[in-house]
Amino acid sequence: MRPCSSVMHLLLRCLRGCGRHSRSRMPRRLRQPVSYIKLIFKSLYFNSLTNSEVVLDCVLEPVFWMVEVVTRWFGMVFVFLVVALTSSVVFIAYFCLLPLVLYTYSPVWMMWHICYGHWNLVMIVFHYYKATNTPPGYPPKIKNDVPFVSFCKKCVIPKPARSHHCGICKTCILKMDHHCPWLNNCVGHYNHRYFFSFCLYLTLGCMYCSISGRYLFIDAYNAIDQFRHMEAEKQGVPVTGIGLLIGIVPSEGVAGKGVQEVSQPPYTYKDRMFHKSVIYMWVLTSTVAVALGALTLWHAVLITRGETSIERHINGKEAKRLAKRGRVYRNPFSYGKLNNWKVFFGVEKRSHWLTRVLLPSGHSPYGDGLTWDIYPLKKDMMPV
Repeated sequence: MRPCSSVMHLLLRCLRGCGRHSRSRMPRRLRQPVSYIKLIFKSLYFNSLTNSEVVLDCVLEPVFWMVEVVTRWFGMVFVFLVVALTSSVVFIAYFCLLPLVLYTYSPVWMMWHICYGHWNLVMIVFHYYKATNTPPGYPPKIKNDVPFVSFCKKCVIPKPARSHHCGICKTCILKMDHHCPWLNNCVGHYNHRYFFSFCLYLTLGCMYCSISGRYLFIDAYNAIDQFRHMEAEKQGVPVTGIGLLIGIVPSEGVAGKGVQEVSQPPYTYKDRMFHKSVIYMWVLTSTVAVALGALTLWHAVLITRGETSIERHINGKEAKRLAKRGRVYRNPFSYGKLNNWKVFFGVEKRSHWLTRVLLPSGHSPYGDGLTWDIYPLKKDMMPV
């Protein structure tokens, strides 16, 4: 911090000296830009609390602005991609794989694939729709008696606990986790459960397609590879050992040497499209299962700890600060590992694990997102 301080003071002195000596000689058109540059340098070192992180945020502000603009304008494009890719997999499953299941599988496996596949699809569609169309929750913009912990300089309103400003939505969000471009919406207090459930069930669906279709993928890949070899053999037979004359001899040239052609079954356009569709579905679902599975696992860890993605960063810095003083930081919004999950899913009794977790449910989360005294005594108040 000291080298940064000395450099800033030297720059201010140079600008101040240049301003004194050249104020009378400076054209009027340049006086306003130079004054503006001076103001920028002074704002970078406005008080003693400014450090390298604040300076870095100011330097990267144009980059943040560009990311916010791109995310805001391309939000509907990301939503369209989610709908299109999911619909393509469902189309392949219905028109390519379902007839195969009905003709080749036993009745027990047939019922398992039909029931599980449709249940998983319903859960994905329901939670994605709710996550994109449910507002995350906003602090009140009128005067009220709600306790607040800070003040938003952009919205010019008090911010309750766990609220943060979203530069893309241009407003403060209750219990903000992050702005998700794939939802074109912020993930906050009222749609956090829908977002996590969508990620969870989409990961399970991709894993289901990847595991159950692995043998179909291998067969389709081998069929396409075999067809390519068949096409190469039809064009001719490679000839070697004739010096510079290395090329392709038509198959009719060797037909008289006792080589008998074996008729192959026709490889139709329908077969080709079927195999390519299976490969496309398996590659897409396997990739999404790995990538989205890692994201879902990370959010599961955050839910277990009772914190959001933003709070994870804040709590980490606070824990390091208190560790230097020999103290231990405890998250005030954590009610225990199991209780954190029950608060998150809204489980009040045992039957809710079925009706509110394993089945579509539009119930509201606990509280209003303004206060967080759910467990005043920090003990389990809901039986599992």
